[in-house]
Amino acid sequence: MLFSALGPSMKRREFITLLGGAAATWPLAVRAQQSAMPVIGFLSGATVETFEPFAAAFRQGLSEGGFVEGKNVAFEYRWAHGQFDRLPSLAIDLVGRKPTFIATHTLPGALAAKAATGTIPIVFVVGEDPVKAGLVASLNRPVGNVTGISNFMNVLGAKRLELVSEAGQKDAVLALLVNPNNPNAEPDTKDLQAAADALGRRLEVLRASSEREIETAFAAAVDRKVGALFINVDPFLFSQRGQLVALAARYRVPTIYPLREMIVAGGLMSYGASFPKAWRQSGLYVARILKGTKPAELPVVLPTNLELVINLKTAKTLGLTIPNTLIGRADEVIE
Repeated sequence: MLFSALGPSMKRREFITLLGGAAATWPLAVRAQQSAMPVIGFLSGATVETFEPFAAAFRQGLSEGGFVEGKNVAFEYRWAHGQFDRLPSLAIDLVGRKPTFIATHTLPGALAAKAATGTIPIVFVVGEDPVKAGLVASLNRPVGNVTGISNFMNVLGAKRLELVSEAGQKDAVLALLVNPNNPNAEPDTKDLQAAADALGRRLEVLRASSEREIETAFAAAVDRKVGALFINVDPFLFSQRGQLVALAARYRVPTIYPLREMIVAGGLMSYGASFPKAWRQSGLYVARILKGTKPAELPVVLPTNLELVINLKTAKTLGLTIPNTLIGRADEVIE
């Protein structure tokens, strides 16, 4: 029996009182230990499932900098699930929890975090020019509590058009698929439209923010005799990469994607910076700031190279012959 080990000097009631007091202090001790850890507030417009490959890269960079989630750093997550209008309130709620740090991505997320606090350090990953967007004063000297990584994914329209032409779609009608709920839809459309106008190319704009609307968009692309479709950078569209790839194959529409991960899923071609590399760098920056470096001392990181990825198996399915000159310039070819 348990109580026989207590000895004659301690009665049952005294033991229960002692046990109750210990149980009351244990949660306090655990909470004190957790509160001593730095807390990273993670603000995202995506979903947990969609963002996991990039979150893993972020944790890798953080680990390389000496911080491991649950060991010497804690996380406080906020997910907008593609509803970008929720980001400002989520940012305010996150700041109210007084995290040591905030990591965020997409321009709406970065702007929401910056508006919510002028003191908590913020590291962003965005596709736009952060100076033009008002996130930092300059790339080399960010000033204030904000710095990060810009992969300039949203300003590559002209180069993607050039690649489409080289892939044999010189005279094809072009189309851009955007998520109208994403604030990047309008500026990215203007960027690609300007590039198309400069080349004398016709550009159709298709919009989709649901699975059904994606189906409708592809049917419209066929009706308008679109010869090449561009998928814009967007968490929702990324989450639907399986559907996009399947529809592109069904309708035999050559489709250009913003991320390598979408080509691995069966897409035709992508051109842009590596998101995992950007998020690994973000994790490294967070680690440096947690060790005492000020955000203003860390210049905004730009991509050192842009990756061209081509899926030749998909090209064959679509009946396309990719020129050897283009294949030779690709950073990765999937066969």
